[in-house]
Amino acid sequence: MESSCPSTPRWNLDRPFLTGRFHQQEIKGTSRFAADAKGFSLDSCSSGLENPIGCYDAAVQELIVTDDLLFALVGIEGRYISIKRVHGKDDAVTFQVDASMDLALQEFARRIFPLCESFLLIDQFVESRSQFKNGLVNHAFAAALRALLLDYQAMVAQLEHQFRLGRLSIQGLWFYCQPMMGSMQALSTVIQKASANNYAGSAVLNLLQSQAKAMAGDNAVRSLLEKMTQSASNAYLSILERWIYEGVIDDPYGEFFIAENKSLQKESLTQDYEAKYWRERYSLKEDIPSFLANIAGIILTTGKYLNVMRECGHNVQVPVSENSKLMTFGSNHHYLECVKAAYDFASGELLNLIKEKYDLIGKLRSIKHYLLLDQGDFLVHFMDIAREVLLKKHDEISVEKLQSLLDLALRTTAAAADPCHEDLTCCVERSSVLKGLSTLKDLDIRNVSDSNDLEESISITGLETFSLSYKIRWPLSIVISRKALTKYQLIFRFLFHCKHVERQLCGAWQLHQGVRALNTRGTAISRSSLLCRSMLRFINSLLHYLTFEVLEPNWHVMHGRLQTAKSIDEVIQHHDFFLDKCLRECLLLLPELLKKVGKLKSLCLQYAAATQWLISSSVDIPKLEEQSDGSLGSERSKPLKSRNPSQAQKVMTRNSAVTDSILKFEREFNAELQSLRPILSSSSQAEPYLTHLAQWILGVGNDQ
Repeated sequence: MESSCPSTPRWNLDRPFLTGRFHQQEIKGTSRFAADAKGFSLDSCSSGLENPIGCYDAAVQELIVTDDLLFALVGIEGRYISIKRVHGKDDAVTFQVDASMDLALQEFARRIFPLCESFLLIDQFVESRSQFKNGLVNHAFAAALRALLLDYQAMVAQLEHQFRLGRLSIQGLWFYCQPMMGSMQALSTVIQKASANNYAGSAVLNLLQSQAKAMAGDNAVRSLLEKMTQSASNAYLSILERWIYEGVIDDPYGEFFIAENKSLQKESLTQDYEAKYWRERYSLKEDIPSFLANIAGIILTTGKYLNVMRECGHNVQVPVSENSKLMTFGSNHHYLECVKAAYDFASGELLNLIKEKYDLIGKLRSIKHYLLLDQGDFLVHFMDIAREVLLKKHDEISVEKLQSLLDLALRTTAAAADPCHEDLTCCVERSSVLKGLSTLKDLDIRNVSDSNDLEESISITGLETFSLSYKIRWPLSIVISRKALTKYQLIFRFLFHCKHVERQLCGAWQLHQGVRALNTRGTAISRSSLLCRSMLRFINSLLHYLTFEVLEPNWHVMHGRLQTAKSIDEVIQHHDFFLDKCLRECLLLLPELLKKVGKLKSLCLQYAAATQWLISSSVDIPKLEEQSDGSLGSERSKPLKSRNPSQAQKVMTRNSAVTDSILKFEREFNAELQSLRPILSSSSQAEPYLTHLAQWILGVGNDQ
C-alpha cells in the first residue's frame, strides 16, 4: 500500500458541494459503503474485538485506522473507533479511539472526527426535519441538506475505492477531508441552533443568512450557506407570491410573517370605533425574514388591497409573467421590483374601484352637506317641525318619531334631489359633546372635567344630544369608519346647537323689531335690543368662524389631496387628518374653551327665552335716565305722579324687575366674554388658527 496520496487521482474531488453544485455520482462495483449509511444505532457501541490495535505494527494500524475512519465518515462504528452518546445531550455524539493506538494515528483520527460528528448531526437533522409538522421551510432545508449528504457520501465512496486500490493513506484522507471541514462545521452550527430553539419558517431563513454573513471571510462556506438559504426560501417565496399576486395566504404551517384574524369581519367597521378590521385582520408577525424586513409593510398592504377587492366581488389578480416569478432574492434585488410592481397594481386598482364604482368623493360630499351643514335648508325645516320633540329630555325622546320628521324634512326640501339622502338617519346620544369627546382616545384632549358634568348630563335635552348618522357600506367603511363617523357627529352636534342658539336669538331680535314703532329710546327695551344684537353678533361670529374659516378651507384642502392620492391608505390618512384638524380648530379638543363657549350659549338661550316677558313687561315702562352704574335717574318717578298710587307702585315694581333682569344678563354675558379674552389670547399663541376667532370675540366685547 502506498504511504501517500496519489498526485493525480482519477476521481473527482474538486469540492463540488462548496460551490453549491450538488450532484450525485453513481458508485459502481461492490463496496462496504454501498450499504445504507443509516444503519448506525447509538446503542450498538460494542466492538467485539479480541486484540487491541496496539498489538499490530504501525503500517497495519494505519490500514485499520484508515478503514475505520472511512466508516466513521458516514456514521458507522469501526473496529477500533467507537461512537458514544454525550451524557445529557440526546443529539450529541463523540468518537473515541482505542487507547493503544499509535499516537500519530490518534492525532490524525481526532482531526477527522469533527467532520464525522458534523455528518451525524446533519443526517439526524434531515431525518427529524423531514416530518410534516416542521413546516415547508424546514422541509426545503432538509431536502437541500440531503442533496449535500448524497454528494458527500459519493465522495467518501470514491475515497474508499482508492483505499481498496491501495492508493490512499491516512495523510491523503486527511488532505481530502480538510476542504469539507469548514462547510460541514458551519452547517452543524446552524443545525444546532435551529434544533435547540426549534426554529421554523422565517427564523430558519434568518439564521442561515446571519451565519452566511458571519462567514464572509470564507467564500466557499459563505457560498454554500447562501445556496442553502436559497433552497430553503423557495417554499417561502411561493407563499409570498400567492399573497402579493392573489391576496391569498396559503400557509398550512403558520410560517408566513403575515397573520390572518378570521374572527374580524368587514361588517364590524360600521360598529367598531377602533376599526380593528382594517388594522388587525391582517397583521405582521415578529419573525420577518431579514431580506424582506424593509418591504414587509408594502407586502402586507398589497395583499390587503387584493383582499378588499375580492370581498367586493371584484376578482382581480396581478398580471404575472416569467420575470415576475419570485424564485430568488439574490443581490440583484429582482424580488424587490416584483413586490413594488404588485403593490402599484393592487393600489391603483383598489383606488380606482372605490373612487369610480363606489363614488367615495360623492359620498364624502353628501356627508358634508348634512353633517357639516353645507346645505342647511332641510335643517331649518327639521328644526321647525321637531322643536317640541327636541325640547324633551334625551331619555324621553322617540327616535322613531324624530326619524319620520327628518324624512319629511328631507323629502320636502332640496335634499330630495340627493340620491344619498336615504342613507341619512338620526340618533339621540346619552351624553353631552364634552363627554362624547372622551371616546376619542387617539387624540390629545386636555381633561378639565369637574364634578358638575354628571349633574349637567342629567338635565340635557334633545337639542344637546340630537345627532345625524349615515349608513356607510363596504368598502367605503374602510375610509368612513365608525371612528370617522363619530368625529363627524361631534362636529355636527356642536354646529347644530350653535344653529339652535342663533335661531332663538333671531326670534328674540324679531320681537324687538316688532316694538320699534313705539318710542323705546332710553327704555329697558332699547337696552335689551343692544344686548340681543351683541349676543347675535357673538353667535354669528362663532358660526362664521366654524363654517367659513375651518370647515370649508379644510374640506377644499382634503378634496385636493384625495384627487392626487396614490393609495387607499393615503386616502384614509388625508381624511383622518381633515377630521382631526376640524375637531381641533372647532374648539372641540380644547375643553376649557368649549366650556366657556357653552356658558355663553347658555346665557343666550336664557335671555332669548326671557325676551317675550321682558318686552311685554316693558311696553308701558317709561323712559329710563340711566346712570353710569346702570341705576335709574332721579327723574324716573316724575311720570308716575299722574297715575294712582297702586298703579304707580306696580309699574315701578315691574320696571325694576325688567331692568334688573336685563342688567343681570348684560353683566353675566360681558363677564363671560371678558373671561374668554385671556384664554383665547393665550391659546392663539400655541394654536394660530384661533387668532381670527379671538379678533371676532374681542370685537364683540369691545362693542359693549
